[in-house]
Amino acid sequence: MSDSIIQLRGIAKVYRVGVETIHALRGVDLDIGRNEMVAIMGSSGSGKSTLMNMLGCLDRPTSGEYMLGGRLVSAMKTDELALIRNEEIGFVFQSFELLARQSALENVELPLMYSATAGGFRARRERALSALQRVGLGNRVDHRPNQLSGGQKQRVAIARAILNNPKILMADEPTGNLDSATTAEILALFTRIYREGQTIIIVTHENDVAAHCQRVVRLRDGRILSDLSAEEDFEVSPYVEEARATQRRRAAAEEATEATT
Repeated sequence: MSDSIIQLRGIAKVYRVGVETIHALRGVDLDIGRNEMVAIMGSSGSGKSTLMNMLGCLDRPTSGEYMLGGRLVSAMKTDELALIRNEEIGFVFQSFELLARQSALENVELPLMYSATAGGFRARRERALSALQRVGLGNRVDHRPNQLSGGQKQRVAIARAILNNPKILMADEPTGNLDSATTAEILALFTRIYREGQTIIIVTHENDVAAHCQRVVRLRDGRILSDLSAEEDFEVSPYVEEARATQRRRAAAEEATEATT
């Protein structure tokens, strides 16, 4: 891929638990381009969470090379990786990971506390407010997490993730705690952010979620089983009819969203 932001070559991860050796990843090669929206799928034990940790610089490979934006991050020191995570990768998790005693605005502002270029108090507040407005929560800035719905909490988490204009937005089962209607709203938000130029990687086991992506990477036993466009993936998926129905729902939801904007 000519404009890859991510390049993995021969990535392997081996864990040793007592006398047992676990091969979580086995020589993964993967390119992800700028402004792609990619789903990573697989059953439990397939290696998708380990791959997510590698891509998010949360863990180091046992062997292989990881290039991010042309830099060899697999060889970086711990403090260098921390800087990459804070400034170049945004994270969205299933459980939201919000501080209960802080307002939505304060939760979004948190990454700026660790940034040398964030500016003063007023500058940080303005950036956090802008991020909340971007996800449709400009009227909830003073609310604490217990005053927000599940969908609103995830919007706060997304606002926090995009605050530093990261090169990559990574979401780990971002709709796992949401009902179907709220899931559709959050996926529509991800799609809009993607269309604004963001690279998005979503780890999921749900075909409904993967249908909102342009590309689906499936893992099995630590290896890439398939790497196809969403349309191609659904043609060979055992859930073809379900996937097609999902695509129809997605198109209808996008039309409804565009009609109200």
